[in-house]
Amino acid sequence: MEPFPSDRIQLPRNMIENSMFEEEPDVVDLAKEPCLHPLEPDEVEYEPRSSRLLVRGLGEHEMDDDEEDYESSAKLLGMSFMNRSSGLRNNMSVYRQNPNGSCSVPSMRTIVVCTVVLVIAVSLIMAIYLLPKCTFTKEGCHKKNHTMELIYPLATNGKLFPWAKIRLPSDVVPLHYDLVLQPNLTTLKFAGSVKIVVNIVQVTWKIILHSSGLNITKATITSAGGHQAKPVEFLEYPLHDQIAIMAPEALLTGQNYTVNIEYSSNLSDTYYGFYKISYKDENSKQRWFAATQFEPLAARSAFPCFDEPAFKATFLIKIERDEKLSTLSNMPKKATTPVTNGIVQDEFFVSLKMSTYLVAFVVADLKNISREVNGSLISVYAIPQHLNQVEYALNTTVKLLEFYQQYFLINYPLEKLDLVAIPDFQSGAMENWGLITFRETTLLFNSSTSSARDKKLITAVIAHELAHQWFGNLVTMEWWNDLWLNEGFATFMEYFAMEEIFPELYSGEDFLNLVFKAMMKDSLNSSHPVSSAVQSSEQIEEMFDALSYIKGASLLLMLKHYLTKDVFQAGIEVYLHNHNYGSAQSDDLWDSMNEITNGTLDVKKLMKTWILHKGFPLVTVVRKGKIISLQQEKFLYHVEPENWTSDESYLWHIPLTYITSSCNFTHCTNAYLLDQKSAVIELPEEVEWIKFNVDMNGYYIVHYAEDWKTLIDLLKKNHTALSPKDRANLINNIFNLAGLGKEPLEKAFELIDYLNKESSTAPLTQALFQLSLIYSLLEKKGEQQLATRVMHRIEHLLGDKIGQQRWTDDGTLSERELRSTLLTFACTHDIRNCRTTATEMFEKWMKSNGTMSLPSDVMKAIFTAGARSSEGWEFLLMMYSSSVSEAEKSKMIEGLASTEDVRKLIWLMQNSLEGEVIRTQELSHIIATVSQSLPGYLLAWDFVKENWEKLTRKFHLGSYTIQNIISWSTSQFATKAHLLEVKSFFESKSEESSQLRCVKEAIDTIQLNIQWMERNLAKLQELL
Repeated sequence: MEPFPSDRIQLPRNMIENSMFEEEPDVVDLAKEPCLHPLEPDEVEYEPRSSRLLVRGLGEHEMDDDEEDYESSAKLLGMSFMNRSSGLRNNMSVYRQNPNGSCSVPSMRTIVVCTVVLVIAVSLIMAIYLLPKCTFTKEGCHKKNHTMELIYPLATNGKLFPWAKIRLPSDVVPLHYDLVLQPNLTTLKFAGSVKIVVNIVQVTWKIILHSSGLNITKATITSAGGHQAKPVEFLEYPLHDQIAIMAPEALLTGQNYTVNIEYSSNLSDTYYGFYKISYKDENSKQRWFAATQFEPLAARSAFPCFDEPAFKATFLIKIERDEKLSTLSNMPKKATTPVTNGIVQDEFFVSLKMSTYLVAFVVADLKNISREVNGSLISVYAIPQHLNQVEYALNTTVKLLEFYQQYFLINYPLEKLDLVAIPDFQSGAMENWGLITFRETTLLFNSSTSSARDKKLITAVIAHELAHQWFGNLVTMEWWNDLWLNEGFATFMEYFAMEEIFPELYSGEDFLNLVFKAMMKDSLNSSHPVSSAVQSSEQIEEMFDALSYIKGASLLLMLKHYLTKDVFQAGIEVYLHNHNYGSAQSDDLWDSMNEITNGTLDVKKLMKTWILHKGFPLVTVVRKGKIISLQQEKFLYHVEPENWTSDESYLWHIPLTYITSSCNFTHCTNAYLLDQKSAVIELPEEVEWIKFNVDMNGYYIVHYAEDWKTLIDLLKKNHTALSPKDRANLINNIFNLAGLGKEPLEKAFELIDYLNKESSTAPLTQALFQLSLIYSLLEKKGEQQLATRVMHRIEHLLGDKIGQQRWTDDGTLSERELRSTLLTFACTHDIRNCRTTATEMFEKWMKSNGTMSLPSDVMKAIFTAGARSSEGWEFLLMMYSSSVSEAEKSKMIEGLASTEDVRKLIWLMQNSLEGEVIRTQELSHIIATVSQSLPGYLLAWDFVKENWEKLTRKFHLGSYTIQNIISWSTSQFATKAHLLEVKSFFESKSEESSQLRCVKEAIDTIQLNIQWMERNLAKLQELL
């Protein structure tokens, strides 16, 4: 899945709902509760260190053993015992009140009864904690050891639910699904039935699977070869989105059974599951569109299923529709048959073996263009009025598909591949096998309004999703802890394919800037390893972040350079061939690489230090003559000394690269594996300078100690001795080291003094990014005078470059992107008459009633300037409503959100949340833009606070969108008052909200901002 494109460049920053007793639940005492169905051995185990009482309103999330609060379990057991005794409490008040109002002494009988009750309560608590491990089965209690595990929860009907874990049991596996759906785009509901063929791995009386928000009306089970479908009892446990099919007899090992379930539900009004979309057709008439988004956990809300990635199966899908609409699914259409007047049913061919999150279907009025490639029919679909914008996507897909088939040495395995533009879509795109869904801005290309950046975005997203057809679809991560295997690989291949197939669209600085921002996130104590244990839905959602995508891709890039491209490619081929149509873990990838290195290098040992450690290393380089001393430590901002994680145990195996003054060409790159805390390199001769991490191909920061002065002098005298990526890398590293306190801020400012001679995009954009961060912090802190001086410094360094920009679309891709960045920045901050020129162009466009063609690369700058006036803003909003170009509308949104009119900003955010004029998919984009301005940054935070419940209902807790909304709305804060406010707000919400990793990151970031201001405010006064 591709995150929302504009969010990709912005780092996400960080859940367990407070359960309140609506009623006091009874404890389920397995020793006394009559069993409805026999329980298998090893199912009910008691273990004091991980005791977990799961009843209605309690224990909403599974925890690891070492996270359990067994003290609270004891309290709950005591509380529940008292609940059981409520009848006694009502009938036997210990103190009886006499008519005169005084209390009589309790009778001897009362005292005895109370004593017995108390003794039983204490005994029960002690017995549960002191009993040896006990498994209750038909035969009674089996002693195993002196620990205690789970007590089963209660189903919605009050009966015992026979499973207590979030993960499904492994005793039943699905083989095949027959799914029949009847969506109704008038009532906005759907009915469905599913037949699931399952295989029994271990004898059982139950089948546990997922279901969420479905109204199940009937469930039956049929044995293999049996003709009689037997009705079965089914139990529901919504807390874990699970249902239990209780078999009337034992399900035998090795046998197949068919479970048949009938159900109904509403089409979702979120972006998850089987959801509805409203849009206007070419006649401005409201139409409805139904589509799916199942990754990570939403297939269960469209049909009951085994909704975990490792449970792969085949799927036969049938969908009823209005004969005027069309349906699409993963596989080609097999047949269409009439059902009733005006209604037909489409049947699709049986799918390949795949995970539930990759199942997809669309019901809508769509048009397409197609082309055949190597036996597969490639089609691009859109609503009718957008059909003239799909040709570029089709041509791009054909080229990329051919490249991937040659690179992986595995043909795309399906007979068709559909790419569909969805009018309202949360992510950038979703890689469903054979039916890839896209946000319209990432698939539709309009030659008159799409900029160079738009074209590159479309190409990159298609490259990402096509890579998933192998990485993710053909070979799937076994569980969400290894999501990076899907997303890191797809991101890596996206940029690699762009470089190979579309060199005119590839610019290395894109990935470089993403890595810089991922490292900002990864430098916080609230970061996480690329491969992290996850259980709850919120934890799984939060894995879709910059670390899984960008850090994962960066580590693969580093490995590719270290192994060489041929060895790396051979390792990928082995991995895909060894695990196709199956599931894999990180170690499987390293084992495949080791098959190729054949003992010359232990890739697993090397890469485990990167995958299982959070953060990244700081390598300090000290040069004395020919001797280079190296030392590694963890790069970490210490914001709360009592909470930060010790880095003593952190040791990375770092594939260092370096160039020197004696030979600084690419072919002169030297390599050294630093696998100790410190080491020494002896050069063959003394050199004037040395630069590590060539082209930033490694995921680490370098501190040059005394050599920073040498590198600063080199940039002043001959900056082209280093590549543009190396220059950007030095700028990034020294500002990060200044933030850490390892180098003074004045040295960072000294390094960028050479920039008036700079012409390359990568170093210019990195310097602008770093200075803009400082400007924003000062501005929001109320240090207006100092902020103005920072802006003067930016103008001094970049003013000439801004003045040289032409308001056209000519030049190379890199030149065009730099023009767009510089002019948008200059117009926002009124540098070098930019705003005057842009406003003149906007007024001409407005006088032409929007018919005049504007240069697409500078359109955003023009709209930003034009929307400053009330008249311009209203006109832009009107044009937004009528525009058919999604690329143009995206730039209009940024212009509208850049106004300083507070009422307009509030209206814009509120309207986007409601999705009336502006689609809700744009909301995080709007909040990001609003939060950057001085009038808007507090408004954005207030909006998030006031609409938190609506936001999390629409976008789901932990989702990439929520991560970005939290990050953008808080990242400008730099005062203790704001820190307290953010902390208090999230603490007042559910435990799930307060425990979000992005909330913790937001708090870390505010603390860092405060720390940075305290450390550097006085220095800035002197410097500027």
